[in-house]
Amino acid sequence: MPNIPLRDDQNLMPFGDTQNSWTDDLPVCKESGAGFSTNQIYREDGLRQEDHSFEDRCFHWKYDESTFLYGVFDGHEGLRAVNFAPQRMAAEILLGQLNGKSTDEEVKEVLRQAFISVERGYFDSIGDLLAERTSLQFDIPEGMNSYEAYQKFPEVVDKLNELNQELSAGTSAVVALVHCNRLYVANVGDSRALLCKTDNNQVLRVIQLSIDHNLRNEDELLRLSQLGLDIKSIRQGSHLGNQENTRCLGNFLVKGGYREFEELQMSTAEPIIAEPEIHGGIELDDSCRFLLLMSRGLYQSLEEATGTDQVNKELALMAVEQFRIQSTITGVAQAVVDKIVRIHHDMNMSNSETSSVNGKREDITLLVRNFNFPIPHALKSPTSQSVRFNPIVQTAVANIQEEDDYLSTSGATTVDNFNPSSNETSSTSETSPPGPRPDRNARIQPYVDFSEFFANVEKRQKDGTLPKSIDFGCR
Repeated sequence: MPNIPLRDDQNLMPFGDTQNSWTDDLPVCKESGAGFSTNQIYREDGLRQEDHSFEDRCFHWKYDESTFLYGVFDGHEGLRAVNFAPQRMAAEILLGQLNGKSTDEEVKEVLRQAFISVERGYFDSIGDLLAERTSLQFDIPEGMNSYEAYQKFPEVVDKLNELNQELSAGTSAVVALVHCNRLYVANVGDSRALLCKTDNNQVLRVIQLSIDHNLRNEDELLRLSQLGLDIKSIRQGSHLGNQENTRCLGNFLVKGGYREFEELQMSTAEPIIAEPEIHGGIELDDSCRFLLLMSRGLYQSLEEATGTDQVNKELALMAVEQFRIQSTITGVAQAVVDKIVRIHHDMNMSNSETSSVNGKREDITLLVRNFNFPIPHALKSPTSQSVRFNPIVQTAVANIQEEDDYLSTSGATTVDNFNPSSNETSSTSETSPPGPRPDRNARIQPYVDFSEFFANVEKRQKDGTLPKSIDFGCR
């Protein structure tokens, strides 16, 4: 593994400092790219207006020839947690933790411990906020309701509200690790990972390798019910405490301070957890084409604007379309983001009664990792193993087959003439047929028939009836 220089005060790395990060020394994976769009409030006059600062983060690093790490983080309630988590996550995975780990279970345990350590490290980093909050709470007499407290101690209450806002900062996370040619995915929250593979018939299959930890997840509702919470009441709402997800990194108020929320008081343990769901290892063979990691804003925007119930399939097809057009993987990712942003914007501004858009759009991040999907217009081959590409590609959008596995959403698009062993890219097209090129100096064949004209000239010459002042020449 590469020797990555660290600061002398390595144990005190400022993981929340986005200006100076130890990860600046990590090389970016050239087989990947990311696209972004900031959140937007739609205005009738068309002027651009954001609701808050951009709260998504991502990384795509190559650690060595056999280890690559990718992640998308969808923050909420500020930047503190989402700035901290990516840097600390990389430190908990790439600084020797994988040494000697050869089995899937060992690698998955490294990922699990990484999420737990990020959570613990983040709460250690906000100790000053917790101490200040506790001190202010002692300034308000016990038993005083919120209205009375604000009447008598307005400055204290305002400062407490400000601190509570900072302590609510959290983030979802989806992390993909490629290690020794095997893929592992871990996530908390509702950021997604989609692996796109082709079957024996060259049909593209879309497999969701992450779990949406939200109030529509029956397994998560069962876990909450086992903690003593009223699931019927939770189903009727849209939030658990002060957030929508049942798992996340950070957000102290619904973890250490969860008893301050009425609907969470009866829980026998912390209801919102940082324990990740982990899938893998998946062998990266020739059938694995590309991987999509995304924040919720991407697929939610497409669902809101189109009402599709096949959003994973639609996203995969959009990516395939852009692979055939763009010249870089970053271009693929950004083009998919831009297309969804435009669809969402147009639907919202059309005031269509059939859409479920609510006048705004969330932050969007899409990270694409290419394994061996062809990019025919690539400026430079983006993968170490390129493929031959035939420009005449057929798409069988209607050939949709549902998988039994609830993690899988199957779309289908057929791609002709994949040849992973080739390093060539065909430029042949129907407008330039193969074969020897014509001689540029050869005589051009006539395209107008003058035979009747010359026959009449010869006849008049014989009859002597041609005008003497004009030289008609002869064949």
